[in-house]
Amino acid sequence: MAPRFLHFIILLLFFICSSATLGNNHEDPTTKTMEDFSGYPIHESHSCISNTLSALSVDAQTLQNQIDELSSLSDTPAPSVTRILYTEKDVLARRFIKNLMRLSGLSVREDAVGNIFGRWEGHEPELAAVATGSHIDAIPFSGKYDGVVGVLGAIEAINVLKRSGFKPKRAIEVILFTSEEPTRFGIGCLGSRLLAGGEALAKALKTTVDGQNISFFYAARSAGYAKDQDDLSNVFLKKGTYSAFVELHIEQGPILEEEGISIGIVTAIAAPASIKVEFEGNGGHAGAVLMPNRNDAGLAAAELALAVERHVLESGSIDSVGTVGILELHPGAINSIPSKSHLEIDTRDIDEGRRNIIIEKIRQSASTIAKNRGVRLSEFKIINQDPPALSEKSIIEAMKASSADLNLTHKLMISRAYHDSLFMARVSPMGMIFIPCYKGYSHKPEEFSSIDDISNGVKVLALTLAKLSIQ
Repeated sequence: MAPRFLHFIILLLFFICSSATLGNNHEDPTTKTMEDFSGYPIHESHSCISNTLSALSVDAQTLQNQIDELSSLSDTPAPSVTRILYTEKDVLARRFIKNLMRLSGLSVREDAVGNIFGRWEGHEPELAAVATGSHIDAIPFSGKYDGVVGVLGAIEAINVLKRSGFKPKRAIEVILFTSEEPTRFGIGCLGSRLLAGGEALAKALKTTVDGQNISFFYAARSAGYAKDQDDLSNVFLKKGTYSAFVELHIEQGPILEEEGISIGIVTAIAAPASIKVEFEGNGGHAGAVLMPNRNDAGLAAAELALAVERHVLESGSIDSVGTVGILELHPGAINSIPSKSHLEIDTRDIDEGRRNIIIEKIRQSASTIAKNRGVRLSEFKIINQDPPALSEKSIIEAMKASSADLNLTHKLMISRAYHDSLFMARVSPMGMIFIPCYKGYSHKPEEFSSIDDISNGVKVLALTLAKLSIQ
């Protein structure tokens, strides 16, 4: 057996060398025979990636210019960025991205809620595509890098691969997700939730309104979407639509910058939950109603806010976090006792069970506070209560290998912020690439990532997409 095996190895080496001399001729019958016999491409998965690696070049100045131009499409002055779902600036920003996709040779389509897809066809189009992307909506007075790096960086990653001469086997798609931020309708990752088959969300959107009582569908149609029907089931993607999804994003935390590491490789995304709470009291004149006779909805809200902090700390885990991001009082006059209060609470943990215990403790505290203060707990509603998502091992390995190939330091990390990847993990295997950002700042005008760090992220993304697209 040994001589026959040695003979086969010599023949295989001969054909590899011959194919390298002849070039990547996919029609070569000898090469095809050897590929069919071995089950692996002789030259494509190795020499093609090697050639790509040596030719990776990011057009950093153009990419920075695009980031700056997109940031100008804002409802607040620079350096802040405000870009809310389906507003005029959001529509203009979408048009800007679609134009860049087309300039990069991508075929562009949109679904009923405005998720935008730019596709680079592979030479085996029947295979499930590899996808990448992020969002471009921005909460009020935020920065210009959150999400944007993952959209413009993804388009540039395809340009990088095209300039290198790389040809994908699987198609590669860039996705601009609709409304990752919950700003307008109180629903985070609206577009990716629907792509993941969010039937309950699709139904709820029929009666959802914003703070100005504008319905979701009216707003969507004003932006050119959801034109013909209220049925959003055609937005849903079948599981396996993509063979892999990889999102490039700023870290939104200080770890990479503090440790001097170029690339963060995300292994898991923490489980988020959002809660709305409302108390109703009697109100009254701030001077005329004595303290023993008050049923103050504002103090009930303040006490619950402190209870949220206490319950999170009681978990004993650094991975448990809770935030009262909204606290509103009615009627909102300095000389009037609040008759109503409204809170919106965000709590997260990488351990779903531990997070759910915190939610239950918050519910119990809300009931106790209402009873003790003589106010009514008129609403306690869990808006979303999502499970965590784990990155696919094979994608983690591809990201690690790409970082090593590019001589970039990397670190395995958990994402405590949620992203569209959390929901894309329900459609396909998922991974995320983090890059450093200044002092971990995000969701504020001071948010910043250097063009060198962005370029490193784009290169790792490009090489990872290349590796995944030839599998």
